[in-house]
Amino acid sequence: MNNTESLAWFKSSHSGAEGGQCVEIATGAGAVHVRDSKDVARPALRVSHDAWAGFVGLASAE
Repeated sequence: MNNTESLAWFKSSHSGAEGGQCVEIATGAGAVHVRDSKDVARPALRVSHDAWAGFVGLASAE
């Protein structure tokens, strides 16, 4: 199990202040960690930097 407590987490700019869908990411050695900011006790999703770059590229395409 990877300890994600020491990572610097950043909330998505698309996450609203009203609650809703809130996503946070943190970059670590060899991986990007993604979690639900409303439930930080749950395990984070861990993906490679290349996989994250591919996802962001597809998600931001218009």
